[in-house]
Amino acid sequence: MPSLIFRKGLDLKHAVAGMLAENYHSAIVERIKAEDFTYRVGRLTIHLAREFGFCYGVDRAVDYAYQTRRRYPDRDVFLTGEIIHNPHVNQKLRAMGIRFLTDAEEEIDRLGPSDIVILPAFGVTVAMLEQLDRRGCTLIDTTCGSVLNVWKNVRRYAEGGYTSIIHGKVWHEETQATASQAVQYGGKYLVAFDRAEAGLVCDYIRHGGDRGTFLALFDKAASPGFDPDQDLQRIGLANQTTMLMTESLEIGEMIRNAMRGRYGDAALPERYQAFDTICSATQDRQDAVVALLRDKPIDLMIVIGGYNSSNTANLARICAASGPTFHIADPECLQSIHEIRHRPVGSKVEATATAWLPLDGPLSIGLTSGASTPDNLVGVRPGACPRNVNTLRAPPTENGRNFASRSARSAATRSP
Repeated sequence: MPSLIFRKGLDLKHAVAGMLAENYHSAIVERIKAEDFTYRVGRLTIHLAREFGFCYGVDRAVDYAYQTRRRYPDRDVFLTGEIIHNPHVNQKLRAMGIRFLTDAEEEIDRLGPSDIVILPAFGVTVAMLEQLDRRGCTLIDTTCGSVLNVWKNVRRYAEGGYTSIIHGKVWHEETQATASQAVQYGGKYLVAFDRAEAGLVCDYIRHGGDRGTFLALFDKAASPGFDPDQDLQRIGLANQTTMLMTESLEIGEMIRNAMRGRYGDAALPERYQAFDTICSATQDRQDAVVALLRDKPIDLMIVIGGYNSSNTANLARICAASGPTFHIADPECLQSIHEIRHRPVGSKVEATATAWLPLDGPLSIGLTSGASTPDNLVGVRPGACPRNVNTLRAPPTENGRNFASRSARSAATRSP
C-alpha cells in the first residue's frame, strides 16, 4: 500500500502554537526589534541584523514536527535525520520522543505501516522516499518550498538534456536530494563546492583535458557514468539554497563565460541555462548582514547557529571579511570575559579564543543568526549562563572605540 503523505500540516497549528512560542520565542529579541534593532546598556551597544531568526521554511518544518507529535501521541515517530541544522531544536524533538533514523540503533528496514516518518526541510533523496513508500509509512513532508523550486529546475534541465551543475556541498542532505532528482529524470549532475572547483570545470569546458584526472577530482561529486567530454556540452546551473549568494552568482557567470568561449554567443542559449534558485530567506539574511556592517560602527560580530548549518557558516564568512567574527553554537560558548568557544571561519573544529572581548571603552557588537537558529538562544533566562550575565557590562573608560576595535581584532587573529 502506498504511503499516506501530508504536505500541508495536520490542521493542528493552533494546538501547538503555545508550545512553539514557549520553546523558541525570545522577549528580548522582540524588544530589540521594536527599538530599531538596537539594544544599549552601559558601554555596550548591540545591533541586531534586520533579518533574524527562523526563516519561513524552518518555522514550517518545526511546526509540522510538533503537529505530528500532537496528532500521533501513541505512535512511533521518526525523522530521517536532523530536521534542520540546529542542535537545540533537534534535541527538543528527541525529548518529545521523536527518533532519528540516522542513529546507530535505528534501521529503516524495521519500519512499517504503523510508523510515522517526518521528512526534513532539506528534503530526502528519491531512493529514500521510494524506500519509505515501500514500507507503507505515513510521511510528513516538510521539504522547504525553496528546495522544491531547485528540484523543479533540475528536472527541467534533465528533461531538456542539460547536465545540472550544482553549487553546493556534496555531503549535505539538500545537495544529495537535488542530485537524485536529476538522475531520477534521466539527467546528469556535477557538484562544485566553490569557485576553485568551478574553475576546474570551466577549464575543461574551454580546453578539454585528461578525462581520468577530472573524474578522479570529482569522484564523489558526479552522477554515475559521468563523461566530461559529453556531459559538459549543455549545462544548467542550480545551487544548494543555503550557499553564499554572491559565490553562486559568480560561479554562474564563470560557467556562462566558459560556454561562450567554447561555443560562441550564438550557441549560448542552447548550451547554457540558469534560473533563479537562490533562497530568498538566505539572500535576505546575507543582505541584512552586509547592510549592518556597512551602516553601523561594529567592533566585532557574533554569529549564532549550529556549526553544521551552511547558511550560518556563510553569514560568518561575510562578517569575517569585514572584521573580528565569532561563530558560536549557543550562549554557553561565551565562557567569560576572557574566553569564548567558537568555530573559526574555514575551520571544521571548535576553538577557544582568549582576550576576545575589549574590556574598556564603548563597545558595539553586531549580532546575527542563521535561519535555523531559534530566537530563544538570545536573552538571559533564569539560571542560564550565570557566568555570562554581566560579561559585557564593564564600565566605560577613556580609551574609547579605537582600543575596542584594536583589541577585538587582536583576539580574532590569535584564534586557531
